[in-house]
Amino acid sequence: MTGYLLGIDAGQTVTKAALFDTNGHEIAVASAETRTTSPAPRWQERDMNEAWTQTAEAIRRCLDNAAVDTTSVRGVGVCAHGDGLYLVDADLRPVRPAILATDSRAQRYADRYRHDDALLRLTGQAPAPYNPAPMLAWLRDHEPQALRRARWTLFCKDWIRLRLTGEVATDPSDASAFCTDLHTQTWSRHALRVFGLSDMEPLLPVIAPSAAQVGAVTPAAAQQTGLAAGTPVVTGAHDVDAAALGIGAAEAGTLSMVLGTFSINQVVADTPVTDPRWQARPFLRPAQWLHMSTSPSGASNLEWAVRQWGPLDADGAPAYESAIAEAVAARHSPTYLPFLYGAPYGVGVSAAFTGVRGWHTRGDLLRGVLEGVVFNHRWHVDALADSFDVRSRPARVCGGGARSAAWTQMLADALDTSIEVTDAAEAGARGAALLAGVGAGVFGGLDDAVARSVRVIRSHTPNPDETARLEAGYARYRRVVDALADLETEEDS
Repeated sequence: MTGYLLGIDAGQTVTKAALFDTNGHEIAVASAETRTTSPAPRWQERDMNEAWTQTAEAIRRCLDNAAVDTTSVRGVGVCAHGDGLYLVDADLRPVRPAILATDSRAQRYADRYRHDDALLRLTGQAPAPYNPAPMLAWLRDHEPQALRRARWTLFCKDWIRLRLTGEVATDPSDASAFCTDLHTQTWSRHALRVFGLSDMEPLLPVIAPSAAQVGAVTPAAAQQTGLAAGTPVVTGAHDVDAAALGIGAAEAGTLSMVLGTFSINQVVADTPVTDPRWQARPFLRPAQWLHMSTSPSGASNLEWAVRQWGPLDADGAPAYESAIAEAVAARHSPTYLPFLYGAPYGVGVSAAFTGVRGWHTRGDLLRGVLEGVVFNHRWHVDALADSFDVRSRPARVCGGGARSAAWTQMLADALDTSIEVTDAAEAGARGAALLAGVGAGVFGGLDDAVARSVRVIRSHTPNPDETARLEAGYARYRRVVDALADLETEEDS
């Protein structure tokens, strides 16, 4: 079948647009950065209009790079970072800057409900500060004028799709970050009441299936992006769901991980299981759930470290490959807690090095950062393993960190689990494109899309010697976490 599918993956700082053929092969890709601001401690925001213009530019450059007839694009899918808050008014214009999922200003609002077992059973998750409900409660108390102006509360991918089509909607995978019933996968008035947000029910958009066509590219969006007006656009999904699809981890029981800004660790199941250590949210198929054990404690730690200490390229940009090579060559890493933007243990644990000595080199510190990120993944996977058989088959890994064979081998060693990396250089974008293909009738469903589009290109099996060494390192890491769990920095107090 001829034609192409466009997938858009809007992350917290970078948006990527990728064009695929109908066998999932990447034809072209382009990216654009969006500036993130931090106007106050714990705040992480970005300009919504800039996010759109940067997305439009990425789409245009992707299509230009592909040099294809844009009328041959059969569908567009969008995925983006989940959680956060994108408010628009009745004229579909931004009310205020978007609040990102790395924002933790609403921590204390989330903590009020952290141990509410009834709410956990109803919604599938213990509230986190980056969820919309605590954020809206914070805005109600601190920026009431913003809520008075708001007409719709959206997620990132909904904002991008709104600008493409002029249509307001969301999908189950994103909506479940807010106030939905875990079992019916629809909005829950009871959950709104628990959070004290009943008067915000009119802000909720319609929930449509992830692969449903909810609009088409408008003439205005066509002019900005280079897409043909009238090109079908599907609802799209949370980026972690799209990534699971893009790497072929869409069947029940398969563990997948995203080695990216967030530490994402997830397994699809046919029955929802609730636990405060993960979020149980609707998956891309009705009556399936994605169990995500996550924290904002991922590969962004390496970005921070390299920007602080190097190595840098000749043009001053972070040299990540060189940094990882330097880290792998080191053998005496101190213990690092990768909690620059939050931890899965609450507010009491921040990022920290312990055991640093005068003989440690930059490489040793960088290795500590890599291991700290891997150990955080280990904690999440161990949590999932209490309820799911996640180690009986190879796990699939994607994200920026998955481009490094050394880092994914370290992950396999620390988890004592085989790891597979697929040909999805842009897993989220490919997953979004596959949803567009399902919506356009290119594929017979998600299974057909995976079978035709996903190929394993690299595998890692655990190295027993490294597994033993990292097991000892993980035990030390957990002792440090436990020791610091009750401490708060002056900024957090």
